[in-house]
Amino acid sequence: MGFEQYHEPAQELSAETRTFARLIASLQEECEAINWYQQRISVEQDPEARKIMQHAQEEEFLHFSMDLEFLLRRTPKWRVAAQRILFKEGDIIENAEKGENAVEELDKEEK
Repeated sequence: MGFEQYHEPAQELSAETRTFARLIASLQEECEAINWYQQRISVEQDPEARKIMQHAQEEEFLHFSMDLEFLLRRTPKWRVAAQRILFKEGDIIENAEKGENAVEELDKEEK
């Protein structure tokens, strides 16, 4: 990928923003790998090969989760929004709306 993840001149971006961009790129790459393994698993006829691919995909789940957790720890508004949606029972849209309200409350507290 090189430096294509930047939309602004890299030298003008803070180290924190460059790290953020790298982790976003990594998150995207992990998503792609998870997808590729899913497609391969769905068509693989050999049970042993499929089992190996499933194991590899599970590793990608861990990598994705680590990247996401890093980003959530560094981005409080994102974390607040995610906490209202992830691992919650009920309607996803309703939970998202609660997340929007929580982010708005955080904005008010920051002002």
